[in-house]
Amino acid sequence: MTKRNMKNWLEDLRNAPVKKALPILSFPCISLLNIPVCDLISNSETQAKGMQLIAEKVSSAASVSLMDLSVEAECFGANVRFQQNEVPTISGRMICDEDEAEALEVPAIGSARSGIYIDAIRKATEIILDRPIFAGTIGPFSLAARLLDISEIMMDCYDDPDMVHKVLEKATDFLIEYGKAYKEAGAHGIMMAEPVAGLLSPSLEAEFSAPYVKKIVEALQDDSFIIVYHNCGDNVLSMLDSILSIGAGAYHFGNAIDMETVMRKIPADIIAMGNVDPAGILCCGTPESVRKATTELLEKCSKYPNFVISSGCDIPPHTPWENIEAFFETVNEFYNK
Repeated sequence: MTKRNMKNWLEDLRNAPVKKALPILSFPCISLLNIPVCDLISNSETQAKGMQLIAEKVSSAASVSLMDLSVEAECFGANVRFQQNEVPTISGRMICDEDEAEALEVPAIGSARSGIYIDAIRKATEIILDRPIFAGTIGPFSLAARLLDISEIMMDCYDDPDMVHKVLEKATDFLIEYGKAYKEAGAHGIMMAEPVAGLLSPSLEAEFSAPYVKKIVEALQDDSFIIVYHNCGDNVLSMLDSILSIGAGAYHFGNAIDMETVMRKIPADIIAMGNVDPAGILCCGTPESVRKATTELLEKCSKYPNFVISSGCDIPPHTPWENIEAFFETVNEFYNK
């Protein structure tokens, strides 16, 4: 593994006149490996090889592991729906009342598929040496929402907040230990997805998400390991102050919001990434529409030195590589013109 000063890396990224893109690009490696999604999520060697193939194919600012938001909930015992060629999803509600929340056990690191994902990072750090490697994890409120059910937790925040906080405490304890395991495996940071928090009101986000994310950041982040916080909700702008208060190393936003508006509000010394539509443009578009959307975003936001272009969220598994290549080519041409 290659040890890096990640605070210096962020500063270099901000100061670079020619910037590299940093999309959440992992699952499209299935077409390079010629395997279905179900094979990718169950084998650490395959995951590391997929990351290596992507790193060899595109000049991204960092390598990002799978953004599989079912892994942590599965460790807690949630029911996972597996399909051959789709990213796994969680179905059903595990916890219905405070007694069940109290009885919920914090799982061991390495349980279910978490050990596979940690081992994949360990293997990737041995073969990808030219850029930082980020592990993908879920955020605490989004994990709690998978245990309580996404629609139910919205009502629970009002009707049974103590239960929600109890689940959040246990989710946070697990995520801290999970992050430590990734850190020990050689990751240079975590790309933490907290999308369900983006559905909350600003006051609820400040109560049920930000304090728990901040606890994780304070437990894990240092000179050699940073947290990149991802939120693709459309309420992000109204909760931006709270989100920034968590102290993440960098922030990543989805395409539900206007990125230029975000950049006007983000402090100049903080990296913000986003937000080409991963499904509508990168996956379902054409090389021409990808070039157009990428150029338009760069024209709006490249004037901010702390802007790094990315996908708005995880790029879907079956995204055509000609579209992904058009994205990277457009970024390279824009900054080198």
